[in-house]
Amino acid sequence: MSNAKVMPLIEPAAGQALAPCCPPLTERPFSAEEAEVAARMFKALGDPVRLRLFSAVASHEGGEACVCDISDVGVSQPTVSHHLKKLKEAGLLTSERRGTWVYYRVEPSVLAAMGKLLTIAPVPA
Repeated sequence: MSNAKVMPLIEPAAGQALAPCCPPLTERPFSAEEAEVAARMFKALGDPVRLRLFSAVASHEGGEACVCDISDVGVSQPTVSHHLKKLKEAGLLTSERRGTWVYYRVEPSVLAAMGKLLTIAPVPA
């Protein structure tokens, strides 16, 4: 069992909607904590199998997918489970067990936060 601290890409503020972890890359230099969170996300997506799994979940109808529907990525089932765990630890996926199957989803706010991170900040006039 891992004792690694999970730092999600986004965290809810008290009584508010989910907010991105970090400002756009071009807005200001990251703090050490912001850089760790963003690096964890990029590291998780830096593996081709993880990127394929993330894409499979994100693009699946309804925004969620059963592990049985996305496991055909050219690696064994235990390896798929390992990669899905890494995506969850990075805060990129959530999961829910339904009977014998696990369903994974990417919250729309995660995709929005990722997009905001890579957005060019407006240039002041």
